[in-house]
Amino acid sequence: DVQLQASGGGLVQAGGSLRLSCAASGFTFDDYAIGWFRQAPGKEREGVSCISSSDGSTYYADSVKGRFTISSDNAKNTVYLQMNSLKPEDTAVYYCAAGSDCNVWYGMDYWGKGTQVTVSS
Repeated sequence: DVQLQASGGGLVQAGGSLRLSCAASGFTFDDYAIGWFRQAPGKEREGVSCISSSDGSTYYADSVKGRFTISSDNAKNTVYLQMNSLKPEDTAVYYCAAGSDCNVWYGMDYWGKGTQVTVSS
């Protein structure tokens, strides 16, 4: 079965850092792009970042550009999201998802359960 397991969320003060992990199994990891998405209460889901399966290109939402970094460890079938300089508006449930490439965006094929990130003032 396809599994995507997100972890690493928690409570952090504004200005702090967290690293989220997305461990994947049940599909050919190297053939898929992995994206991070988030959703806060009362708000729509938004894309945060994605790493491409075709050329390894990375993409970031304007709101996180310069603060977040996505990376992949293919040997571990794991994608990371390093989040620095966190702001209260980053508070959300963060989800990882897998698809044919980053251009499918919200049309990713597989979605994991989210991990809660809470940034205090």
